Amino acid sequence: MQDPKDQKCKHYCLITLGANLPSATGTALQTLEKSLELFALESLQVSRISKWFSTPAFPAGSGPDFVNCAVMVETSLAPSNVLSALHRIEAAMGRTRENRWEPRLCDLDLIAYDDLILPDLATFKQWKALDLASQKTKAPDQLVLPHPRIQDRSFVLVPLHDIAPDWVHPVTGITVSEMLAAIPTADLAEISVIST
Repeated sequence: MQDPKDQKCKHYCLITLGANLPSATGTALQTLEKSLELFALESLQVSRISKWFSTPAFPAGSGPDFVNCAVMVETSLAPSNVLSALHRIEAAMGRTRENRWEPRLCDLDLIAYDDLILPDLATFKQWKALDLASQKTKAPDQLVLPHPRIQDRSFVLVPLHDIAPDWVHPVTGITVSEMLAAIPTADLAEISVIST
């Protein structure tokens, strides 16, 4: 019998997936479905998956509509290793990183890892407070968790609400349901379910 001390500790992560360009694999939806097949190979065990949603490109007019979903995964990997695994999956799907907020083949974002705040509260608050103009040109050079833009983005909150409505933001203390309720109705009206 295995000693419990030898078992790897499991952590949960919230991850969002998005694409708005076809790839060698197929449509944006087919590409993201294929990317999910690679999660297990990276020690990311998917325990919940949202519906697939069609969402407008962000910022407005920057490209075709996106396909988005969210997943909850269990893993024994450290946060930085989860991020590296997501980048490997994106690369396997053909993603390159040239410009911020460009149309993309496969975008996998680590939204939360347990209730961790990384690298520290001050850095998180700095990135959360970043104005829109700066967001277009600046990207952190280290992992910031939870993702500092969760509360601003309907394309993140709608899929997250499907799998984790009661998840509580470790800094603000606000649930996904509460964050979603603060999104303008007009923004939500542009999002539709495309597949379950």
